[in-house]
Amino acid sequence: MSSPVIAAADGNTRSAGSPVAAIGHQTAHGHKGLLRFITCGSVDDGKSTLLGRLLLETQAILEDQLVALRADARRSGTSSAQIDLAWVVDGLMAEREQGITIDVAYRFFSTARRKFIVADTPGHEQYTRNMVTGASTADVAVILVDARRGVLTQTRRHAFLTALLGVRKLVLAVNKMDLVGHSRERFDAIVGEFADFAGRARLPPVTAIPLVATAGDNVARPGPAMPWYTGPTLLDHLETVEAGAGDAAQRPFRLPVQWVNRAQDFRGLTGQVASGRVQVGDPVRIWPAGTTSVIARVVTGDSERSCAVAGESTQLVLGTEVDAGRGAVIAAAGDPPAVAGQFEATVIWLHESPLLPGRSYWLKAGTQLVSATVAPLKYSINVNTLEHSAATRLEMNDIGVCELALDRDIVFAPYDEDRTLGGFVLIDRVTHATVGAGLIRFALRRAANLHHQLLDVDKGVRARQKSQRPRVVWFTGLSGAGKSAIANRLERELVAAGRHTYLLDGDNVRLGLNRDLGFSAQDRVANVRRIAEVAKLMADAGLIVLVSVISPFRAERRAARELFEPGEFVEVFVDTPLELAEQRDVKGLYRKARAGQLVNFTGIDSPYEVPQAPEVHLRTAATGIEQAAAQLLDYLRKSGGNAGFEAGWVI
Repeated sequence: MSSPVIAAADGNTRSAGSPVAAIGHQTAHGHKGLLRFITCGSVDDGKSTLLGRLLLETQAILEDQLVALRADARRSGTSSAQIDLAWVVDGLMAEREQGITIDVAYRFFSTARRKFIVADTPGHEQYTRNMVTGASTADVAVILVDARRGVLTQTRRHAFLTALLGVRKLVLAVNKMDLVGHSRERFDAIVGEFADFAGRARLPPVTAIPLVATAGDNVARPGPAMPWYTGPTLLDHLETVEAGAGDAAQRPFRLPVQWVNRAQDFRGLTGQVASGRVQVGDPVRIWPAGTTSVIARVVTGDSERSCAVAGESTQLVLGTEVDAGRGAVIAAAGDPPAVAGQFEATVIWLHESPLLPGRSYWLKAGTQLVSATVAPLKYSINVNTLEHSAATRLEMNDIGVCELALDRDIVFAPYDEDRTLGGFVLIDRVTHATVGAGLIRFALRRAANLHHQLLDVDKGVRARQKSQRPRVVWFTGLSGAGKSAIANRLERELVAAGRHTYLLDGDNVRLGLNRDLGFSAQDRVANVRRIAEVAKLMADAGLIVLVSVISPFRAERRAARELFEPGEFVEVFVDTPLELAEQRDVKGLYRKARAGQLVNFTGIDSPYEVPQAPEVHLRTAATGIEQAAAQLLDYLRKSGGNAGFEAGWVI
């Protein structure tokens, strides 16, 4: 394998294997600035080819890679001199077969003036989430446009998203100029169309460059066929554009803790410095707890240092023992961060299943992980017209503005000020899939005005008064499965035994508290969430609460469970085949649904997600109401425990 050639300071060239060249190169290399950029745009605009050309021009492709590319070209039936530069970064077999980029490809290269990390991102709309990943850390976005097709919807979407994600420098790379005769008029028309969109979208400054990625015109050297263009080549621009990396170093010190490194005499709080700088002796506070300490040691790798700055990964040893672990944020003592639990945020939805207001998701901001509910969803943004439209849900690749309510406060900063503490992802609580990316805009004022009120009479006192353990027995199943009948029978048995109960029936709740809700997916989410919150209040009153509601989605049943203490929530799956439920159709609902008179009916045109591990599984095709109630009563007796109560039979 041959090594790339390195240009030495004396003007001579030496092999990278030369010790003299290696030493000089490493010394100079360590002092170069770093630019992160992203290539994006629509499908087939030439993103991978452009990146392959950049790697070739900067001698970042090793000889054995070129040999392999020529062999691939021969096998595909083309001339070995006409290697497909896109294959340099399109490493997946599916990418090469389809001629598209699917995954994000990161590559490193350098020139005499700067080091680069580039993310080559896919153009297909279905892979927008991969493009968002690449843009989240970029300083510059190179947005490609096919000169024949001009500005497309995906061009506008990617431009809007890169700006939204904090990229402050954009390059409009009008590619394939050879296929339009190197026409200046065509170039000017595309630049004008994009400039109109950029103005309406309030995008950052844009530098437009005409180029031919396959031949290299205006990539690293001027294009002889376009003498009318007198601006910089793409590589010249990337070497000189301001990276903006210094911004983070000027902000107050923040370090989100990723993990705690424990040894015999060492306890290092490990993470990457998000902003500012810290040195030995600095006073700090650990949030959200607010405890104070002082920096005793700064350890990077195996060596001690006097300080650490933004972008560096390090371990901080505090002078005092404090309770701090993953999710904590260490900050300068004299400049505390903002802490809140309710926000207005922009959300980019990335999953096939829609975002439903009222559904609970995991929110991960930096190293902090909390539960979050989207409510309400204010509007969605049309990337073509930039219009704001009322929305009740977000579909895949939609962008919307919403309010977020968290289950506890987090340390944050507006995304415009700090990407690390202002950005977040939303994670499905059931599948653990990343379903959305978001940007915190500001904390809601009401978040600072709400505080949990401590009361002298709590749940334990109320439960002892009733000599029972509070429980929530949650009946789920299809309409007509027998949920209400079994719950009604169980309540009779409990009351006869002297227990204090309440039955929350889904239909009854919809006649009052939830009369404003319909039966769409988002309304079903809100219905279950409200019922769960009411059940929580009733359990806090010391009651045994029976809840009979279809609750078709696992995510909402899991969110309901997480409102309660371990062992307090009992999920009962009333399992009835759809055919049998339709035979029991005393309300005539299935007939109406089959006739198209009822839409979004569970089991017909709306899904029911079967419980995966219910505490009690009742198969009502073979079990009557009295037998099912007796089975439940027996379960409650055996699983109740005495919970510290001395008197009475406790469930």
